[in-house]
Amino acid sequence: MGMTDASVREAGRSVLYRGGRFYCPAEPTATAMLVRDGLIAWLGVDADAPAADAVVDLGGALVTPAFVDAHVHVTDTGLVLSGLDLSGVRSPGELLAAVAGFAAGLPADAVVIGHGWDESTWSDQVPPGPAELDRAAAGRRVYLSQASVHSALCSSALLAAAPAVRTTEGFDGSGWVREAAHHVVRELALGSVSVAQRAAVQRAALGHAASLGVAAVHECGGPGTSSEADFVGLLGLSGAGLPEVYGYWGELMGVARARELGAVAAGGDLYADGALGSRTAHVSQAYLDGDRGCGAGFVSVDQVRDHLVECVGSGLQGGFHAIGDEAIATVLSGFGAAAREVGLARLRAGRHRIEHAELADKAMIGRFVEFGIVASMQPAFDRLWGGAGRMYEQRLGLARSLDSNPFGAMHGVGVALAFGSDSPVTPVDPWGSVRAAVSHFNPVHRMSVRAAFAAHSRGGWRALPPEVGRVMDGVLALGAPATFAVWDVATEVVGGMPVLVAEDPDLRGPADPTPLPVCRRTVSRGQVIFDRE
Repeated sequence: MGMTDASVREAGRSVLYRGGRFYCPAEPTATAMLVRDGLIAWLGVDADAPAADAVVDLGGALVTPAFVDAHVHVTDTGLVLSGLDLSGVRSPGELLAAVAGFAAGLPADAVVIGHGWDESTWSDQVPPGPAELDRAAAGRRVYLSQASVHSALCSSALLAAAPAVRTTEGFDGSGWVREAAHHVVRELALGSVSVAQRAAVQRAALGHAASLGVAAVHECGGPGTSSEADFVGLLGLSGAGLPEVYGYWGELMGVARARELGAVAAGGDLYADGALGSRTAHVSQAYLDGDRGCGAGFVSVDQVRDHLVECVGSGLQGGFHAIGDEAIATVLSGFGAAAREVGLARLRAGRHRIEHAELADKAMIGRFVEFGIVASMQPAFDRLWGGAGRMYEQRLGLARSLDSNPFGAMHGVGVALAFGSDSPVTPVDPWGSVRAAVSHFNPVHRMSVRAAFAAHSRGGWRALPPEVGRVMDGVLALGAPATFAVWDVATEVVGGMPVLVAEDPDLRGPADPTPLPVCRRTVSRGQVIFDRE
């Protein structure tokens, strides 16, 4: 593919992409597209293509709308990409060895920050304790977030640096801390990252997303998740040769603060509960493993109501993180109370969101429809932890596991879906997420490739607040923003979409060998933000 257009962006200059295959239902025979002033100015066949200032020969590549990742944590993602990734460790010993190897290259006063361990994949599921981490890190402070990022292992040195943590809810002498105690040690650990380091890892994470065909992300920040400085600094990188960043600030009754920080919404990771991996998601039936009971709920119905009413009154989108069925029920009851106060039509107009919504049953899904709630969901959760023998079955039992992450059921009744990764909880992997939605362990919850792709592209734009005005994004159409990705595809293309699953049903699932498309170029509003050549 000729890359002669990389600097073509001046007003009136144009770029013709030709010789490709375009996922464009309105122009299904299109093989060429003209981009001018950041917009799609023409679509059609090569023979009819107009003249342009620069021409890109696609060589048969597939062109689709770019992806949107509707739930990410950019700084954490960058720290994992450049630091201690523990997602591959399969025993306490492997974890300690990884910590020791990483720590050996750090200054003596550094904090060892790692992420991604998942004890549900270990035969011995008892993580190392604080003293073991002290020895592995040669006395350095250690913070290792569990895969869910809702709990962490801490060394004695880190706990000693935060003495208040021992009297904070969620503290445990094993060094595996949760809830408010986790927020205390997390703030301390991430506070050790300098401003320059933070900007570098943010750029690295956004650049990585662009290399995967992602043109926009929804950053979910807030107290206990990220600092205000982290959030504001990240928003400052939006669109500067990188994917656009839309900020969600999750602070209860924090509408004014969200606006001050430049957020587009007072929602995202506004926690109604924790996570299944840390046994802190609020569920109606007790966890089958561990001693965490039914987890924990962090908001009341009245608090949900008051937050939503404040959002409606201020014209700002709201929303909550809710994973367990009890937490989702609480949030939905709060929506009902808010509707009674401000009116159903006004509430629906805000297109408020619930993040994750993993254990929503049919009645709850009906209320998503009633209140016009957007479900921001992560298909990779099912791929990694659903099905027999995996973490959800350990926590919930197989029946509840198979009922989790009901993408197909939601889509089937018209719930607006926006897919994302929750990176670094799962990696940014948009085509992998589309395949995960197509291959859900429960056939009832599967989606078509086209529907799953729409949830991970146009769905992310439509999940933004109405006033942001992105209704034209996410499609290849005349007059739409020229935000797209170019793909090398090693499989057949059917109906404009690549084949993502094996023909043999026995090969489908998390280990499906079917090659996924590889991104060649990502363009945001006419600007090239990733180019593989």
